Amino acid sequence: MLKCDYARLGEQIAELDRAGAKVLHWDVMDGHFVPNLSYGAMVIAGLRKQTDLFFDAHLMVSDPEKYLDDYVKAGCDAITFHIEAVPEPRSLLKRIRSAGLFAGLAVNPKTPIDGVLRVLDDVDLVLIMSVEPGFGGQSFMPEVLPKLEHLKKAAHPRTLLSIDGGIGPATIQAPSQAGARLFVAGSSVFDTSDFAHAMDSLAALAASA
Repeated sequence: MLKCDYARLGEQIAELDRAGAKVLHWDVMDGHFVPNLSYGAMVIAGLRKQTDLFFDAHLMVSDPEKYLDDYVKAGCDAITFHIEAVPEPRSLLKRIRSAGLFAGLAVNPKTPIDGVLRVLDDVDLVLIMSVEPGFGGQSFMPEVLPKLEHLKKAAHPRTLLSIDGGIGPATIQAPSQAGARLFVAGSSVFDTSDFAHAMDSLAALAASA
């Protein structure tokens, strides 16, 4: 949702719903963990009232534990935070699960996945960043694909592997082959005039891989 038209945010959510979207990915930025600011829990809570779509909150913030309850109350279905912000993530993952939500752990492109591998039993979703987090519209970094391949072998089959950054028609097949099943797409959807066609095309490309 980082690439949406903020003047038409409610309208665009309705358009995405009609177009067949299943998940809305909310990039929450604090201007400290990443060099950018976006929306917060109050915005998400307000929009929660107008749709039943799955809300996946990606907390790119320095102290996710401090703000966790705000995003639980906002109606998020999954909350993902960064292992770079919380190097010992087990207790926070358990706290998210205890609130009845899916617990996610994100990893930046240059960060090894060793810390993720140690807590896989407490993780429902692993988000591999394929760009440096903070801004939309960046180019896909193929060097992160071995992380997905390793996780595909190491993680429980129920663990959802996700990829975020530079995902579009030319890049979606490689991470799909590597094990990704949830693809965060911004520009490749919002920069088109037909959300349904864009999402269906991406889904077909991922499935064909």
